Formats: sequence, structure tokens, C-alpha cells
Amino acid sequence: MPRAAVLPRRLLAPVAGLVLVCSCGWGGDGDGAEGRAPGAPGGVTAAAGSSRSVHVMWDAVSAQPRVRGYEVYRGTTKAAEVPAAEHMVDVTRLRPSTMYVFTVRARDTQGRLGPPSGEVRATTPAAVPADDTPPTRPGRTSGRAVGGREVQLAWSASRDDTAVLSYDIYQGTAKIHSVGGDQTATVVTGLRPGARYVFTVRARDAADNLSPPGPAVRLTTPGSDDGRGTAPAGFRVTGHRADGAYFLDLSWSRRARTAWSASTGSCWTGGRRPHSCTAGTRRANGRRTPSTWAGRRG
Repeated sequence: MPRAAVLPRRLLAPVAGLVLVCSCGWGGDGDGAEGRAPGAPGGVTAAAGSSRSVHVMWDAVSAQPRVRGYEVYRGTTKAAEVPAAEHMVDVTRLRPSTMYVFTVRARDTQGRLGPPSGEVRATTPAAVPADDTPPTRPGRTSGRAVGGREVQLAWSASRDDTAVLSYDIYQGTAKIHSVGGDQTATVVTGLRPGARYVFTVRARDAADNLSPPGPAVRLTTPGSDDGRGTAPAGFRVTGHRADGAYFLDLSWSRRARTAWSASTGSCWTGGRRPHSCTAGTRRANGRRTPSTWAGRRG
């Protein structure tokens, strides 16, 4: 770790051994400081959005190093690539009345590609010639917050001269979800506590005609934003000696309201090989909470 150079020379040896222990603790499923390739995405679904498109969604992958993006495959062909913040995509330019197989893979910031997800299948409907009539707008949209990180939405069905194939859910102007045309309710997850949201629903038919948005639903999730899902910032490393032990002090923050600090060191006992010692506190919204990391004998 570059910042370790500021420590006195007699501290470098025990600190160097300690950095590896800390890195393993952060990575969780990592393989040393380098980590491992990200795992396979879960929760993958695929549903036809029109006669020539399929909407693919999946759950976010937690990895160390962090995920840089996702690759969506149609069979063995890469059909789309999206950044890590997105967990859905419309795969277009497909054939009507055709079954497709999709998988998703995560790529981390070091360029390593994880294994493919389980396969999901979707069949595009038959093409509808000369259909320029969009579905009617969904009506009577309603919703309620379910905890601090998800909401339930419901709406009345749209009408179409052929059939409604799917419903697209928007957060503001961004499409965030899609369900089949036979559904009139859904759950939106991955939200922040104590945040305000505006949702609308639009219907889509097999010819890719999109209805006007239904009535907006304004919801506020309960609780306060704890900063989860944001990258740590303000990382600092210092060292000190106390009671015959050498300690490496780490501190970082995620948001202005939440910060963590910890003191982790390498200790010598009776001339034996060093082992890790841990002690620290977590500061969250002004509160101090004990935080101890498991150590390993060096």
C-alpha cells in the first residue's frame, strides 16, 4: 500500500503482513488483494417487448474489485453491453415468432469476465402488419412504499386493437422495469430510504407502439438514506504503536453523514510470530458502534 511508506522503518514488516489480512477481509469472496472474477448474475428474466425486441433484467453482482459492466448474450453472441449501474436492457433487431436464449455475464474493473448466468428463454410474438395504433394509457395508477427500499405499483389495464404485450415502468424519464401485458402490478426494488420518487406506466403492443404515460404516482420511501451502494471515499492510512503492538489505522467515508474508522494491527507476543489484532468503531449518523474484524495468525 503506497501510504505505508510514511511509517517508521521498524513498522514496515508487521504492517506489510497486515495489509494482506485487511484486503482479504474486505473482499469477502476475494482471492487476496487481487480478488476474484465476479460471480454469475442471478435473478435473470427475459420477456418479449415487441415482435422484434426482448427485455432482459438481472440482479446486481457484488464483487471486489467492483463490477464495471454487464454483457448480455443471445445464444453465444454478445447482444448488448451496459454499465454497472444498469441491470436491464432491451435486445432489439430480433425476428418475430422466434425463441431466443439469453445469459448475462459481469465484468470487473480489472477486465475479468465472470461466468454466465443461468439461461432464460423468451419468444417474440408474430409481427402485426400496418399497426400504427398505440394502446390506451394505463389508468388509476396507485402505489405504496414497502419498507425503505421497495414500492408496490398497480394500474388498470390498457386497451389495444390487437393486444397489449408489455407494460414499461418509468422513474422520471428513465425506464427501469418491464412486465408482461397480462400483469397490472409489480414491485420496484433497489430504492433508497427517505427518497422521493415519481413513477409512471406505459403500455406497449407487438408492433412496438407505446401508449401515453398513465397518471404519475409520487411516493416517498420511509427511513433515512444510509449511503449504501455508494463508493467509499476519503480513504486514509496512518500508523501508531501502543502497548507493545503495532497498529495500522484506516478510515474512510461513503457519504457526509456516514463514516467508519478502525484500528487494526500486528502484535508480537513473547517473540512469537505476529498475529492480527483488531479493534475499532463505526460512526454512522453520529453514533458509535463496535466494529471488530476477525484476524488470522501471520
